[in-house]
Amino acid sequence: MPIQVLMPALSPTMEKGNLSKWLKKEGEAIKSGDVIAEIETDKATMEVEATDEGTLGRILIPEGTEDVAVNTPVATILADGESAADLGKAAAPAKAEKAAESAPPAEAKTPAPASTGGEEKKAPAAPKAAAEPDPEVPAGTEMVTMTIREALRDAMAEEMRRDKDVFVMGEEVAEYQGAYKVTQGLLQEFGARRVIDTPITEHGFAGLGVGAALAGLKPIVEFMTFNFAMQAMDQLINSAAKTRYMSGGQIGASIVFRGPNGPAARVAAQHSQDFSAWYSHIPGLKVVAPYTAADAKGLLKSAIRDPNPVIFLENEILYGQSFPVPKLDDYLVPLGRARIAREGSDVTLVAWSMGMTYALKAADALAQDGINAEVIDLRTIRPMDIGTIVESVKKTGRVVTVEEGWRQSGIGAEIAASVMEQAFDWLDAPIARVTGEDVPMPYAANLEKLALPSVEKVVEAAKAVCYR
Repeated sequence: MPIQVLMPALSPTMEKGNLSKWLKKEGEAIKSGDVIAEIETDKATMEVEATDEGTLGRILIPEGTEDVAVNTPVATILADGESAADLGKAAAPAKAEKAAESAPPAEAKTPAPASTGGEEKKAPAAPKAAAEPDPEVPAGTEMVTMTIREALRDAMAEEMRRDKDVFVMGEEVAEYQGAYKVTQGLLQEFGARRVIDTPITEHGFAGLGVGAALAGLKPIVEFMTFNFAMQAMDQLINSAAKTRYMSGGQIGASIVFRGPNGPAARVAAQHSQDFSAWYSHIPGLKVVAPYTAADAKGLLKSAIRDPNPVIFLENEILYGQSFPVPKLDDYLVPLGRARIAREGSDVTLVAWSMGMTYALKAADALAQDGINAEVIDLRTIRPMDIGTIVESVKKTGRVVTVEEGWRQSGIGAEIAASVMEQAFDWLDAPIARVTGEDVPMPYAANLEKLALPSVEKVVEAAKAVCYR
């Protein structure tokens, strides 16, 4: 059956783009990985690669067409043995959902009641994928559903209302409402003095933010991506992280550096790096990497109030995902405390940020094979809550860490060393690590998939330490 080529998205927030050029003509043979077209938005240009082999049967959207919606069929590929007569048989793609639009700050929708239907399965019981509220949340608290980008925005808005010294700065945070719409609505509420667009110079505006923090203000510095923060490493590592110590505590730097970290989708080696381990190596910095919307909000509010510089690592793929968030006037999650996302008894899976998606899905798969996995969401990378991991190991005897960063000197390596030091006598198997592959991130979609962790890799590692 003919295969439809869909308009791809450059990012989770992209809804439409321009189809600027076709590089293949109708009737030409194509192979998987061949560049067949170019698309562009106001921010970037991207090549469209064929994921299947065959013949370009029909171009559905002519080059030069503007504002083509994401997931619109743009071409049809004929497989070997198919002809133009088969074009009408092309399978229609699943209807794409429109990207979620952010609501005004501090507004959220109440979730629909969960269905009580479905089949019951034998133990171990399947867990709830949604995060459970922290123990500090009063019983009976109303939960509202919001995306992570909305939770982050509400956290900043609430802290800016609470403290006039808090302000936001970064590339496109004001007029454009944020590259990923995380700062949407803040300029309208707080004005240009507290929501500041900066030039494209990370070294410059990071330094400006550090200087403001040393003078007593509380900046939130947004990096469009932490890949660009490489330009500002001297400001982060030598100025922000060390001044409090070098001044004997006389000068503090209450500042948050936040933005997306880690692989996104099809943005290649220079825009797909996970720097969690880099920053967690530095005394003087606190490093946070949330997974749920509730943690994103509560941890960001705590980070803004912290007297130390905080590296707040978000994930581009997670921005549009929705989670329940407690409806409280001042919801805070303390830094340095891990969360047990799912209780288990056979093996401990430790993850954070995007790694939690692999860990939770792997736990579901393992349950089908009778392996009851406990999943720990680390949440804060530095200071690291090793105590929660150790207590879990005393129960399960086995550990698998999951991260998108590289294996050598990774966070999983630190967890493994700490568990060996503090819980060696409780271990029943070597500690396993699931990481990104030791290569710069490939651009090709099929190779990118191979370079990342996967649910299958986590399941395989867990079964290995369980000797299954």
